Amino acid sequence: MRRINQMSESTPERLQKLLAKYGIGSRRKIEEFIQQGRVRVNGKVATLGDKATDKDKISFDGKALHLYGQPMTRPRVIIYHKREGEVCTSKDEKDRKTVFDSLPKLAKSRWIMVGRLDINTTGLLLFTTDGDLANRMMHPSYEIEREYAVRVFGQQLSDETLSKFKEGIQLEDGLAKFNSIKFSGGEGANLWYYVTLSEGRNREVRRMFEAVGVTVSRLTRVRFGDIVLPKFVARGKTLELNPSEVNKLRKSVKLKEYKFPKKLVERLEKK
Repeated sequence: MRRINQMSESTPERLQKLLAKYGIGSRRKIEEFIQQGRVRVNGKVATLGDKATDKDKISFDGKALHLYGQPMTRPRVIIYHKREGEVCTSKDEKDRKTVFDSLPKLAKSRWIMVGRLDINTTGLLLFTTDGDLANRMMHPSYEIEREYAVRVFGQQLSDETLSKFKEGIQLEDGLAKFNSIKFSGGEGANLWYYVTLSEGRNREVRRMFEAVGVTVSRLTRVRFGDIVLPKFVARGKTLELNPSEVNKLRKSVKLKEYKFPKKLVERLEKK
């Protein structure tokens, strides 16, 4: 394991942990960037296992990150109601609208997306400035439950099909199953179900229904862990969590409570 800067008096940390603390991205995403050779420390291409401090010269894709002297900002979390047709990326080669286009602008940090939704799926997306929080919320070991409202076309699902969903459907990337699936009514051939699962594989809900020959005509995420998409948050709009809600979220993934300044708490809790 290399120690990149022997001259720094700051305590060295693993590179992915350091950058996550400064809101550069989740640890998992930063590890991908390091493996792709996109991160340099003091002019050298970084490798997994490298350690650094905020006094080192760190760059990403050739651009300096300027961590030295930058104060750690308070952890922020926002709910975003994703619209159909938006892509979950900061920049899109096809110039399509991205979810980041509608987020509040930040001066000293950046929004990290917690998971993603495909272009045709709407509903709840979470963003945070806290890299550690984002990493844990996305990590499979924490088994955070997601809930979706699913509109399907056709007849009501049989008991046999419902049982298959709970026992597990074999997909190309492994077994997938719902924690629960409940019929919620509908009109004509359009029927609604609410499903829950504890992982976030690519297009998992859609692929599970496709595997049993059922077409999904609309898919909306309505809950992520204990965070429910409020009905008053319109599509394309955001809502910021208050300090109590942020700390509740941190506690759910075994992170320490953040000590928000008292005056800030009083101001934000009133909103």
